[in-house]
Amino acid sequence: MRNDSGQGRPLLPTAARRAAAWCGVVLLVAAVVAVGVLLCVQLSAAVTPVLLALLGSALLGPMYRRLVAMKLNRSLAAGLTSAVLLIAVGGACYVLVSVLVDTGDEILGSLKDAARDLSQHFSTVGTSLNDLATNAKQLIAKFGGTAASGLLAGVGVVAQIITAGVLALLLTFFFLRDSDKAVRALHDWAPGDSAPQLERMARRGFQAIEGFMRGTTLIALIDATCITIGMLILGAPGAVGLGALVFVGAYIPYLGAFISGTVAILVVFADQGVGKALWALGIVLAVQVLEGHILQPMIQSRTVQMHPATVMLAITAGASIAGIIGMLLSVPLTAAISGVLHELRLHYAADSDADADAGTDSSQSGPGDAGPAASPASS
Repeated sequence: MRNDSGQGRPLLPTAARRAAAWCGVVLLVAAVVAVGVLLCVQLSAAVTPVLLALLGSALLGPMYRRLVAMKLNRSLAAGLTSAVLLIAVGGACYVLVSVLVDTGDEILGSLKDAARDLSQHFSTVGTSLNDLATNAKQLIAKFGGTAASGLLAGVGVVAQIITAGVLALLLTFFFLRDSDKAVRALHDWAPGDSAPQLERMARRGFQAIEGFMRGTTLIALIDATCITIGMLILGAPGAVGLGALVFVGAYIPYLGAFISGTVAILVVFADQGVGKALWALGIVLAVQVLEGHILQPMIQSRTVQMHPATVMLAITAGASIAGIIGMLLSVPLTAAISGVLHELRLHYAADSDADADAGTDSSQSGPGDAGPAASPASS
């Protein structure tokens, strides 16, 4: 746009135009993300098995690669790895569910006793906790009655879960066996010469998921074992069930550890009193210190490190989109996105450094090259 004098001059200053450009980029990215999330929610029956298969492939990927390195057929290696995944996940779910069912009444009863004790000193906290425990038990009873009265609905839910599990297992098999074909397809379909960079980004994202799954599973086992041993020493009711809660909660960083640790302390408080509850608090804090200062730096040192605020926002967003499944899947997916963004940052940083070096070389070589050419003219 021109002013009255006829000289070309932008209407807005440079800073305002840059801010407007960045706002447009942010709005465009937000729109694309919103459409992607909406599609994932609408196609959750297909998206959830794919994400679960990615987590399963990341968890047992090293085993598959070791079997292939032992000159085993790729299909056979993928089949054995999928069988191990089925046995491990199925066995873990059976143990966790059976333990929680057996000790659930004890834990809920202890929570209600703790609520009554707390209500004598802190009426609001105690009443809220009592309502929570009562509603939890009523919710379980209501769910059981609904499933018993509405058999078709119950069968439909079970069928959906079984279908998703079978589909996730089959996808895990294909993801493991055909990973090299996926890389070749990426090179075939990538535009221009972007295939190597896209491959590095994909590998970095998958490595982040792989590191998170293996590291979190090992940390969850150690935390659950320590908590279970500590609760058994204190004589807390449902000690094995509390350990199972700690194991499951470890896959929801920060929030899961806080909830499971609080439940353990309240159960000990209701059954053993304030003195043993303080010991339980010490055990929970010791386990958290062990995890935060020793286990995570040793086990997850090669994975993408995310700020706690980022993790909490990811958990909140996952819970609002897909409930508990979203909470469990949000952190590894955020780790993958962080890994991809880190790879992009390294790529553009390397390009900018290369451009700066090229500019420096040209500026240094320019006067020297012009000198000999100018000397005959001056003569």
